[in-house]
Amino acid sequence: MTTHNLLVELFVEELPPKALKKLGDAFAGVLFDQLKAQGLTGADAALTPFASPRRLAAHITAVAAQAADKAQSQKLMPVSVGLDAAGNATPALLKKLQALGADASAVAGLKRAPDGKAEALFYDSTVQGATLAEGLQKALAEAIAKLPIPKVMSYQLETGCALPGWSSVSFVRPAHGLVALHGRTVVPVEALGLKAGNTTQGHRFEAAVSPVVLQDADGYAATLAKDGAVIASFAERRAEIVRQLAAAAAKVGGGAKAIEDDALLDEVTALVERPNVLICEFEKQFLDVPQECLILTMKANQKYFPLLDAAGKLTNQFLVVSNIRPDDASFVIGGNERVVRPRLADAKFFFDQDRKKTLASRVDGLGKVVYHNKLGTQGERVTRVRAIAQAIAAQLGDATLVAQADQAAQLAKTDLVTDMVGEFPELQGTMGGYYALNDGLPEAVAHAIEDHYKPRFAGDSLPRNRVGVVVALADKLETLVGMFGIGNLPTGDKDPFALRRHALGVIRMLTEQDLALDLAGLLASAVPAFGDKITDASAALADFVYDRLAGSLREQGFSAQEVDAVLALRPQRLGDVAKRLAAVRAFAALPEAPALAAANKRIGNILKKADAVDAHVNPQLLVEPAEVALHKAVLQVTPQARAQFDAGDYATSLQTLAALRATVDAFFDDVMVNAEAMDVRLNRLGLLAMLHAEMNRVADLSKLAA
Repeated sequence: MTTHNLLVELFVEELPPKALKKLGDAFAGVLFDQLKAQGLTGADAALTPFASPRRLAAHITAVAAQAADKAQSQKLMPVSVGLDAAGNATPALLKKLQALGADASAVAGLKRAPDGKAEALFYDSTVQGATLAEGLQKALAEAIAKLPIPKVMSYQLETGCALPGWSSVSFVRPAHGLVALHGRTVVPVEALGLKAGNTTQGHRFEAAVSPVVLQDADGYAATLAKDGAVIASFAERRAEIVRQLAAAAAKVGGGAKAIEDDALLDEVTALVERPNVLICEFEKQFLDVPQECLILTMKANQKYFPLLDAAGKLTNQFLVVSNIRPDDASFVIGGNERVVRPRLADAKFFFDQDRKKTLASRVDGLGKVVYHNKLGTQGERVTRVRAIAQAIAAQLGDATLVAQADQAAQLAKTDLVTDMVGEFPELQGTMGGYYALNDGLPEAVAHAIEDHYKPRFAGDSLPRNRVGVVVALADKLETLVGMFGIGNLPTGDKDPFALRRHALGVIRMLTEQDLALDLAGLLASAVPAFGDKITDASAALADFVYDRLAGSLREQGFSAQEVDAVLALRPQRLGDVAKRLAAVRAFAALPEAPALAAANKRIGNILKKADAVDAHVNPQLLVEPAEVALHKAVLQVTPQARAQFDAGDYATSLQTLAALRATVDAFFDDVMVNAEAMDVRLNRLGLLAMLHAEMNRVADLSKLAA
C-alpha cells in the first residue's frame, strides 16, 4: 500500500487568541484520529499541528489513498427465524440479505454459531476500504464539529451555483480557504461551503506573493515562511518570541528580564504571524505608582511584556511583540509608547485619588455593596469575618494578635470601593496593602490585608505573618460556612464561589502552618456569626473539606490505602495528618503489619455485629491461656504506645503495638469469642474493644488489610 503525507489547512479570519492553541490541537487531533479509525494511516503515522491567527492546519505522515479491505461477520437473526423446518430461507432472511446487497445464493454460505441460549445465522463479507476522499471528508466534518468553539458566528456565503444565491454558514470565524494535499495531489473534499485546493494566503501585509501556492504537503511550513512571511507552527512561533524577548532584554542590559507569564505568551503567540520584538519606554514618573498596577495595565490592556531589573523591580521600558517588520520601526515604537501613556496616566490618577481617603473612612461604603442576596452586603460580611478572626486569634495568640487581626479584617475589603480596584479587580488585596501603609498602619496589618486572599491558586504562597493567616482563614471560613449554610454548593465542574479552592486554602494553612486548631471547632465557631441567615451545615462542610484533603494527599503521592486509613479517624488537627501518614507508611513496611491489619479488620467486624461493647476487662473471667496472655500483653504495651502517641511520635507508637502480633494471632487461634456463657463472651468482646481502641489511635489499620 503506497502512502503519501497529507496536509489539510482551513484558512479563516482572525481566530480568538485565547482559544487558538486549543482550537489548533483539537482540529489536528480529531482529524488524525478519524483517519486512523478508518484505516487510512499506518501505525507509524505522525501528526504535526499548525495554528496561526488565520489558519488551522495539520500535517499527517503515511496516509494511504485507500484503506485496506476488511472482513466482517454480521449477525442476521436466529436460525429458527431465518430457516424453516426444511432448512430453506424464510422471507425475513431473504429480505435481510437483500438489504446487505446479497441474494438467495448467499444462504448456503451462511454460518451458524451459538448466540446466548439460541443459535444464530452470520453473514461473512468483505467491506471495501474507504478512499481518502471519502475518509477525509468524514474526518474533516468531524474535526469541525468537535472544535471547542467559544462562540459560534453565522455568516453568508455565495452558493456558486448557476442561479445566484446565498447560504448560511456557522463557524467560529468566516472561512475563506481550504487546502487538502495528499503528496502533490489535491484531495476533492469540501467544508464550510469551500472546495479544497492548493493555495492559501500569507501575511496580510508582508507576504511575498498572493496567493501562496503549495506544491506539496511537506513544503507547507517552509513555503508559508518563504512566500507568505508566516510562521505556521504555534510552538515554533512561541519559541521565536521567547528568543526575541530574551535578546531584547539582553540588549537593554543591567540584568533586565521580561516578565514571565505563560498565559500572556500564549495569547501574544496567537495574535501574530511574524513576531518582531521591539523595545519601548515610558516616562519614569509613572514608576511612583505601585508596579503591580503598571504591570497589570500593560499586560491586560496592551499585551506588552514589562521589563524588570535584576532585583525584580519594574523599569520604565517594556517589550512589544509586533506583527510587522518594517525597515524603520520608529513609528511602531512611537505608536505603542503613545498608546500606553494614557493607560499609565489613568493608573497614576486612580492611585493619587485613592490615597486622599483612608481605608477606615471607606468601611461604611461596604454597606452599599451587595455580597449575596441571602447573605447581605460586604459590610455585613466584614462584621462576620471580624468575629471569626477574633475567635481564631484568641486561640492562637495574645491580645495584640486579636487586635491586629480585628483591624485587618475590618479593613481587608475596603479597597473594593477604591477607584483602582474598580478599574482593575485583580488588584484587590494588593492595593489594600499599599493604602494601609500609606495610612500609617502597622506593617503586620498592611501585609495581612494584602495577603488575606492567599493562597489564590495551587502553588501560591501563604500569608507571610500570623495576622494574615488568621484573617485569611476567617475570610475563607466565612465563605464556606455561609455558602454551605444557604445550600449553595459546587456541582460538577461548576463552582462559582470557588469553594473547592477556599477549602484547599484552609487545608494548606492548617497543615503547613501546623496550627493548633481543631477543624470541627473552627467550623462551629464560624456559624454564630451568621445569626439566622443560614442553617448549620458543619457536618456536610467537614465532609467536603476531608474530601478535598484526601484528593490533595493522593496527588502528593500517598496511596489510597494510606489516606483512607488516616482520614477514616477524621483527625481534627490537620497539621498531624502528614505525621500520621508517615507513621502508617512505616508501619505498613513492618513484617507484622499484614497480620495485624487483617486482625484489626476482623475485630472491627466482630464488634460491629455485637451490641454496644464496653472496653473493659474483668481479669477473673479470663480462662483461656491465650486470652490471659493477650490481656497481659495489652496492659504491658499500650501505656508505652499511648505515651508515644501523646508525644506526637506516631511512627514509634505503631511500631510498639506491632509487638502484639504473636499474642493476637494466638488469641484468634485458640479462643472462641462468642462463648456460650454471656459474661465470658462480653469480657472477651471488651478485651477486643480495648485492643481495637489502642491499635486505631493513629489510623484505622483495617484499611491496610488486603
